[in-house]
Amino acid sequence: MSEAVLYVVATPIGNLEDLTPRALRILESVALIAAEDTRHSGRLLSHFNIKTPMIAVHDHNERQQQQKIIEKLQRGDDIALISDAGTPLISDPGFVLVREVRAAGFKVSPLPGCCALVAALCAAGVPSDRFAFEGFPPAKSQQRLNFYTALAAETRTLMFYESPHRIIDSLKDIVAAFGPERQIALARELTKTFETFLNGTAENVLAQVEADPNQRKGEFVLMVEGAPKQDETLLDPRSSEVLDILLEELSVKQASALAAKITGIKKKVMYQAALDRK
Repeated sequence: MSEAVLYVVATPIGNLEDLTPRALRILESVALIAAEDTRHSGRLLSHFNIKTPMIAVHDHNERQQQQKIIEKLQRGDDIALISDAGTPLISDPGFVLVREVRAAGFKVSPLPGCCALVAALCAAGVPSDRFAFEGFPPAKSQQRLNFYTALAAETRTLMFYESPHRIIDSLKDIVAAFGPERQIALARELTKTFETFLNGTAENVLAQVEADPNQRKGEFVLMVEGAPKQDETLLDPRSSEVLDILLEELSVKQASALAAKITGIKKKVMYQAALDRK
């Protein structure tokens, strides 16, 4: 078996200075670069004066291209896999190719580097000890709301990617599914000139984005703090009675806010308990 390698190479998500020296060396030395979009990646390679030939490998042709790549590996040619930005396979094509190359007996070697979800998580100030990345939410409104609602009781920090033309609707669905008081963070244009982090309740972050058209531009990472753990939502009998009485006359939001004031229990805990009762 050939000792040729498929390198999975992370590329910058904005700032071109984030391309690692090792990645630059590999991209210059391999026989072929498999790129998600050759036109997009061509600008990156041109900036670094990299002359390595490219082929397109994306969602629509990944299975067809894998045999060509395996044949080149069999001839002893090293190949690099890159996506449009960041780490390949993270909400990007490449899984099928990597699986088949490994099944054919070739080494697949990662070159770590930029990844938007990791960059966002380390700087957003949200709990990072346990998190779940859910990729892009569904594009259609009802499917997206159902998708978020199914995750409302998750106790880990939840992370999503979102596009600029859906960010407002997505935030509205987060408010509806997780509640207006759930803490969230929105990272935008990471590593670029207008890099921005917005933190606060889901309701407040939505208001900020609605009020400022600039906050609807670019690429987004959405982070939603996890629901309180089950033992945190157990109310004492008096607090439970107060909440039940208020829920008979008020909405979940109003009842939980007033119950929190009366009992001194955290608003987000009371809100989650109210949701559980509904």
